[in-house]
Amino acid sequence: MTDIFEGFFAGKRVLVTGHTGFKGSWLSIWLHELGARVTGVSLDPFSERDNYVLSGIGNKIEADLRADIRDGGRMKDIFAEYRPEIVFHLAAQPLVRLSYDIPVETYETNVMGTINVMEAMRVTDSVKVGVMITTDKCYENREQIWGYRENEPMGGYDPYSSSKGAAEIAISSWRRSFFNPAQYDSHGKSIASVRAGNVVGGGDWATDRIIPDCIRAIEEGRAIGIRSPKAVRPWQHVLEPLGGYMLLAMKMWHQPTAFCEGWNFGPRSESITPVWEVAEKLVQCYGRGELCDLSDPNALHEANLLMLDISKAKFRLGWEPRMDIDGCIRLTTDWYRRYRDEDVYELCVEEIGKYVVR
Repeated sequence: MTDIFEGFFAGKRVLVTGHTGFKGSWLSIWLHELGARVTGVSLDPFSERDNYVLSGIGNKIEADLRADIRDGGRMKDIFAEYRPEIVFHLAAQPLVRLSYDIPVETYETNVMGTINVMEAMRVTDSVKVGVMITTDKCYENREQIWGYRENEPMGGYDPYSSSKGAAEIAISSWRRSFFNPAQYDSHGKSIASVRAGNVVGGGDWATDRIIPDCIRAIEEGRAIGIRSPKAVRPWQHVLEPLGGYMLLAMKMWHQPTAFCEGWNFGPRSESITPVWEVAEKLVQCYGRGELCDLSDPNALHEANLLMLDISKAKFRLGWEPRMDIDGCIRLTTDWYRRYRDEDVYELCVEEIGKYVVR
């Protein structure tokens, strides 16, 4: 596999929270392939078909730990034992609709969990770089037709979105209070937050997500029910933002005071597409399936339009998306068509290889 990071991660101690999750499992595989010494910290995977389970990445990385980020003491103990140099914090309660059912747990995980991870970083002198993953939904969404920039207000209508906005405010506070670039020589840490759009890719089986919902329906021979057919989302393959996070971590390592801020990693503008159209593309790629409109005017509120401005990442980091929406859906569908009959770890490595040589 071509190493677009020039060997940077080889031998480095990297801690990934949420490594059993969808994005975390792909990140762990990529880092492992690059020679990083990965410590994963997470709750149990969502299902036995998750990418983490089927790929067996937990058996390949240096440490595969179960812990709740709401337990601040446990976080500090793990950091003290494994002494990471780079931290990618992905662990979260990631679902909008579920946040209406468990709002307190959503806040405990997404806000206090993030603070606990930052506190563990603060007292662990080995940590040099922290990349804190939030979401595009952290912005106060006004359903505007242009993308949100990194300096726009945080907010959120639902408990999930608002918890991520609150997490961003906490990250900004800890950066200014404890990891201030002006005092870098005294603390030696560089902290950034990153926001991505709706990520898709193989091995995601979470509820209330369009791609897993489509695949489950196709495999079970049911019509694919679409709750919000007209909602517009910034779709991107999971490898797109992960590549951005890793590039940012490398830049932060080399220039620790130049990049410790908030960053957007979104898709190309033509990939900002209605849900119905994305489902149609998946059905076409998969070769079967039919769609059914299940829109409900009385449903719980979810944003209809949310876009990110990625100019900053493009011009300051040299990062930009490699795939359009069609390439994104093709690569995603490829995984779901092949996962039952092939070695999933090798399938993931193959797809990473296809991505990096684009």
